[in-house]
Amino acid sequence: MSIGEVLALLQGEFPDVTISKIRFLEGEGLIEPERSPSGYRKFTHLHVEQLRFILTEQRDHYLPLRVIKDRMAENFGRPRAVQTKQEVRLSRAELLEAAGIDEETLDELEDYGLLAPVARRYDEEALKVARSVGALARFGLHARHLRAVKAAAERECGLVEQAVAPILKRRAPGAIGEADEAARELSKLLLDLHEALVRTGIRSVLGR
Repeated sequence: MSIGEVLALLQGEFPDVTISKIRFLEGEGLIEPERSPSGYRKFTHLHVEQLRFILTEQRDHYLPLRVIKDRMAENFGRPRAVQTKQEVRLSRAELLEAAGIDEETLDELEDYGLLAPVARRYDEEALKVARSVGALARFGLHARHLRAVKAAAERECGLVEQAVAPILKRRAPGAIGEADEAARELSKLLLDLHEALVRTGIRSVLGR
């Protein structure tokens, strides 16, 4: 089935479900549709049952996704993405080696607030930042040039905070889990929008 066909099967029981919601759950590793050679998602009836299980747990029990993942493992088997994912905790030396950057670059990243260690360890996001900045350096862009990128990210975080604040104010059972999921979905939507706007801008720069 296509993602549209899956949506049609679920919307009668879950009117609020959307295509972006299904994609978000895929991105979180709860379902794993196959891909056609052209890149289109291919769903089976098992995926529909998994989605129905997830949406029911959220609607009826207000459970956060991390708890639903564990319950899914009991009912459907643990997804590969959950089974193989490991937490990244790198020392300074390990980060330098993994990201392929030097001490001076890492110092700049920390000075400009682009990343920071927690208990002297660097997580997966810090590694992504360091690798991205290392790659951008080949084009003459360094940490000091990326303050505008950081400022834009902070403004987007502000939008997410504004959107989830009403959920947290309700103080209902499961509100924190619901807010966490909403924040993750909003983040993905904002990233998609950001990417589309950048691509549009680049086409304009290149006169295309």
